Amino acid sequence: MESEIKFQARSKLIKGHLQICRFDHWIKNVFILPGILVALSLYPQGINFGLINDILIGLFASGLIASSNYVINEVLDAPFDALHPTKKNRPTPSGQVNIKLAYLQWIALMIVGLALASLVSRNLVYVLAALWLMGCIYNIAPIRAKDISYIDVLVEAINNPIRFLAGWFMVSPPFVPPTSLLISYWMIGCYLMAIKRFAEMRDISKSISAKQYRKSFAFYTEQNLLVSIMFYAASSMLFFGAFVMRYKLELILSFPVIALIMAMYLNLAFKNDGSAQAPEKLWREKPLILVCFICLMLMIFLMNYSLPSFTSFFQQSVLR
Repeated sequence: MESEIKFQARSKLIKGHLQICRFDHWIKNVFILPGILVALSLYPQGINFGLINDILIGLFASGLIASSNYVINEVLDAPFDALHPTKKNRPTPSGQVNIKLAYLQWIALMIVGLALASLVSRNLVYVLAALWLMGCIYNIAPIRAKDISYIDVLVEAINNPIRFLAGWFMVSPPFVPPTSLLISYWMIGCYLMAIKRFAEMRDISKSISAKQYRKSFAFYTEQNLLVSIMFYAASSMLFFGAFVMRYKLELILSFPVIALIMAMYLNLAFKNDGSAQAPEKLWREKPLILVCFICLMLMIFLMNYSLPSFTSFFQQSVLR
C-alpha cells in the first residue's frame, strides 16, 4: 500500500514536470514558418538535401528553448496563478511540482536546446539564446518586464521577430532579412499580445481585481488597451507596406485577407474565456484557421511569382 502511494506520488510529480514544459504551446513555433518561407523566396539556393533535417532540428531546438521559458514562467508565476480562477489548477500552484527540480529543468532544457541549434548554425544558436534571454527579462526580477504596462507587450512580442530569425537562419541566406519586415512582425506580435491582455482583463475582472493577478493591470484599462491595439495594428501594416513597396509589390493583393484575419482575431477578445487568452487553442477557431491558410497560400504564391501587368498598373497609378 505504501509503495503504491509512493508510485502515485512519483507519477504525479513526473506528470507535473512534463506539463510545465507546455508542449502544447509548441504550436506557437508556427511563427517560425514565415522566416523559412521568406528566406527561401529570397534565396532559393537554400533548398538542398540537408534543409529538411536542419528545419526539423531547428524546430525541436526552438521548442525546447520555449519550454525552458515556460518552466521559469510557471515557477515564478505560481503565487499569482493561485489567485486566478482557472490558472490556480496549473501544476505548480496546485503543488504538483518540485521547485528545485523545476529550476534544474529550466537550465537543462536551455542547454539541450542550444546544443541542438549548434548542429544547424551558429546564428541559430545566437537567436535561440536571445529567445531564452528575453524569457528571463520577461519573468525574472528585478526587471520582470511582464509587470510593467506596455513594456510587457513589447518584450513578449519581440519573440515574434526572434522566431522569424530562427526560421531565417535554418535556411541561412548570406544576407540579413529586411528591417521593415522584422519591425512589422514585431508589431503584429504586439497586436496579438495586447488583445490577449484585453481579453484577460475583461475575463478576470469578473472574479478578482485584475491587478491582484498581474501588476501591469493596475494601469491598464479596456480603453487604453484598445487604443494600443489600434496603434500596433497600424504600425504593423505601415512597416509591412514599406517592405512590400521595396521588395515585392504583388503582396499588396494579400492586404485585404490580412486585414480580415486581424479583424477576426480582435473579435475573439470579446468571447468569454476565448482563444485570445490561450493562443495554443486557436486551432479550434476553424474559420480563422481557414482564412489564415488561404492567406499563407496566397502570400507564398505572390512571393514566388511576378505579376507584371499588376505591378506596372500600380506603379503608373502611383506616378500619376
